[in-house]
Amino acid sequence: MKRLFYFVLLLVGISTIHSCKDLLDEDGNPLVDINDNTGLNGPRALYREITDSDTLATYYYNGLQLSKVVTDSMNSTTDLAWSGDKVSRIDFRGFLDLDGNGDLDKDSVIFTQQFTYGSTGRIETISENRSFFKRSTTAPYTPLVPGPQTLYKKTKTLYTLKYAAATTKLDSIIMRNGPEASGTPFVYTSYSKTKYEYAGDNVSKVTRNYGPMGSTGSFGSPTTKLGYEFTNYDTKINPFTLIPNAYKISRLLSTEANDVKSWILSPNSPQRYSVTDLTTPIPTPVVFSTNYNYDAQTYMQKGYGINYIYKPL
Repeated sequence: MKRLFYFVLLLVGISTIHSCKDLLDEDGNPLVDINDNTGLNGPRALYREITDSDTLATYYYNGLQLSKVVTDSMNSTTDLAWSGDKVSRIDFRGFLDLDGNGDLDKDSVIFTQQFTYGSTGRIETISENRSFFKRSTTAPYTPLVPGPQTLYKKTKTLYTLKYAAATTKLDSIIMRNGPEASGTPFVYTSYSKTKYEYAGDNVSKVTRNYGPMGSTGSFGSPTTKLGYEFTNYDTKINPFTLIPNAYKISRLLSTEANDVKSWILSPNSPQRYSVTDLTTPIPTPVVFSTNYNYDAQTYMQKGYGINYIYKPL
């Protein structure tokens, strides 16, 4: 299935054509100057991801804990619920690019993810319920003046996370997904298997296979295979080290194209990565690269057209 491969490339292309702009925080105060490289002293939090044309994400905190993330110019919200020092639930309400055209869909999505932890304190399963809404464009509505959002589909997804015994690093995620309909017994109908490899502590390779599930719960032959490689890591601090792991994994799982961002699980940042359709007779990687900017405390400030803004805790 070529569509997902080109969807990923489109997502990457859009995110790498922008540059920086100065912004204020929610109180109207100037943010850390991203142009003079002075940085912050002391504890910090990731506050915003911006381009010259948009605010991609704004992070809000309750004390030291991330409580909310607002994305795509205030139209989508992710709320995080905590149980002690662990994220127990994530609720998303807003818009995603699920059709692969490079623009956020006008139809909205709501999903809830429940996190289950093992005795080691690591996430073992994520249970997701997702609802999809459409806007009518037929009379009396039109494409320019669509009707209200109406529920048209619901799905259930179970993610099972495995860790390498020798390193305790995330080794794989198995996804099982199926449609949910009232009065119909629920069964999983599709799956994906994601494998993670590392160079030191950094994610170096991700392979994700997609396919159908049989009526007995067996995995069918994969119909889509995508590979991602992340290389030339720097030795500086990745902005996402400031973000809880549960949110990072949720972000990667929110759409099928987000595996290209798997480097957010790493302590450092790759200056080069590639995307490969592994179903072709001769797989040919499509390569992307960047040069990073850093502040005085070696936190990455800019890369791949995105600027990372920090605020003191």
